[in-house]
Amino acid sequence: HRKLLYTMYKMGLLTGARTKSANIVGQTMRLNPHGDQAIYETMVRLARGNESLLHPFVDSKGNFGKVYSRDMAYAASRYTEAKLDPLCAELFRDIDSDTVDFVDNYDSTMQEPSLLPTTFPNVLVSANMGIAVGMASNICSFNLREVCATAAALIKNPDADLLDTLPAPDFPTGGEILYDAAEMLQIYNTGRGTFRLRAKWRYLKDGNMIEIYEIPYTTATEIIMDKVAELIKAGKIREIAETDLNGLNLTIDLKRGVDPEKLMQKLFKSTTLQDSFGCNFNILIAGQPRVMGVREILTEWTAWRTECVRRRLYFQMNKKKDKLHLLKGLGKILLDIDKAIRIIRETELDAEVVPNLMIGFGIDQVQAEYVAEIKLRNINKEFILNRLKETESLEKEIADLEATLGSEKKVQALICKELEQVAQKYGKERKTTLVYDHELQKE
Repeated sequence: HRKLLYTMYKMGLLTGARTKSANIVGQTMRLNPHGDQAIYETMVRLARGNESLLHPFVDSKGNFGKVYSRDMAYAASRYTEAKLDPLCAELFRDIDSDTVDFVDNYDSTMQEPSLLPTTFPNVLVSANMGIAVGMASNICSFNLREVCATAAALIKNPDADLLDTLPAPDFPTGGEILYDAAEMLQIYNTGRGTFRLRAKWRYLKDGNMIEIYEIPYTTATEIIMDKVAELIKAGKIREIAETDLNGLNLTIDLKRGVDPEKLMQKLFKSTTLQDSFGCNFNILIAGQPRVMGVREILTEWTAWRTECVRRRLYFQMNKKKDKLHLLKGLGKILLDIDKAIRIIRETELDAEVVPNLMIGFGIDQVQAEYVAEIKLRNINKEFILNRLKETESLEKEIADLEATLGSEKKVQALICKELEQVAQKYGKERKTTLVYDHELQKE
């Protein structure tokens, strides 16, 4: 994921127009030589068109298949186009400010980031599952707004109640979670556990049919259709006249006098219209796999993000200090500009201009080089006054940065502010609704 997104970033696809997916896949091979198919499949999963993620990273054009369909194949990479979604600005913000370490790629021809300096806890926002070297991991997705609020709440109070801000997972295919607070807390505390998901449906009186319009993230429409057909064939369900599939919408035509509520309860029991999601939050931390609860994941993320922010502030401060150093040298020269001009004019050799300025004004080589490069037209009163004003504002900015770096509270406040901005700019309403146990008993 990281290699693909970083390649797209370097290709200018965060601000530029879309390009053919095949082109992106080819470029990514420089970082990941394990075959183009694996790269393209990764892109498909990250694409807006596939609907695998609540917040897709790839703004796609063309047929990228659907996460809720087993049989709908995605088009080949030569037919589809892609660029980075605006949200990716949050993945790469400050990447050029020494916030993360860069490592050599497989043949040492270029460098790539070992992590991306993401401004929000993406590990909980983007659903992910996989098996590698005998270790499985299955992480469900959570609502971006709720994750940001929870991360900020934990920074302010490490003992904050997670369920207040993060009630339950959220999935791009919607559906309902059969909500049990104790079950959820166990997952949050241990990183393992299961919860139940089920489809959303409505009865259409006009056509005497049931319409299923959202299904669990763990299944596919064709799997449900096959199971319903199997039940009809086996004679276990006699209430259905016909079934039809149109995109995500499944319609079930009922025979006369059938109670839709009772039929749906039957279907929930015998098909994947009701399914369970098994959580296993197995995450690599400093190269070591660890099963972690939500609180632990967010604490780790905060520690890592603090390090990123500190590195960024330090980088910015050093840049400003370098500039201030140059301006201070310039300040000395400007006190006696005629002397500087005389030194330059009376120096016979070009190579001796800088050493002579250094001796004449007691400045170092870097400062003397800067002065020697100033254009003749800039040696006027306005230019000189503006530079001196800039010196004052730089000194103030450096003092502010030093104060922030010296205070853990200020760094934390900065992280919380960035989390709020991300939630405000990219947050969406939750798609998966919660159904509480007492509501189910009424049914």
